[in-house]
Amino acid sequence: MIPCPPVEWRQPAEPPAEFKPMPAPASAPGYAAQLKPSRWGWVAQKQWCVWVERGEPSNRWNQRWQTAVNAALATWGEQVRLIRVDNPEDAQLRLWRRRPPLQNNRASHGRALLQLQQVQRQGRSTPALEPLVEVLISPGQRQAAIQATALHELGHGFGLWGHSDRSSDVMGAVPGAQPALELSERDQQTLQWLF
Repeated sequence: MIPCPPVEWRQPAEPPAEFKPMPAPASAPGYAAQLKPSRWGWVAQKQWCVWVERGEPSNRWNQRWQTAVNAALATWGEQVRLIRVDNPEDAQLRLWRRRPPLQNNRASHGRALLQLQQVQRQGRSTPALEPLVEVLISPGQRQAAIQATALHELGHGFGLWGHSDRSSDVMGAVPGAQPALELSERDQQTLQWLF
């Protein structure tokens, strides 16, 4: 079976009317207690169909962005199975090379946006509920900053909807003097708890 069969159709899923997701217990490892479930509950899966926007290969700014984003994907790929797809319609996570729009009058170098959708894929008899995460990473940064931003926003995309209180964690709310370019032990513990 193809791991990411082509999508025949997709439509937004409505959150359940009476569902109240349970937060993580205070005793959860890492910083899991600081995460918040979505309106649909905890959105986590060990395999993701991923699409990455491509730009002009001869453009050095695009090359820098691609290198940084690919390094971030390789880091997360040690924890989560990532399958690259050529068509954005077939992806569960789409990584875009663009500056996110202002949110609450605040600029950001990256943003992850989550939807859940009913998706019918070729060769499957019934539609399934799947996440669709749009990750926007601004190209206008140093390469290490692009990589750190991509690591952070991809962490949200893979289910870590919240922040750590430590800048040494990839999911730290406030970056430290040096960008976090590797998953900390707490990042890994939190992701494993989520799974």
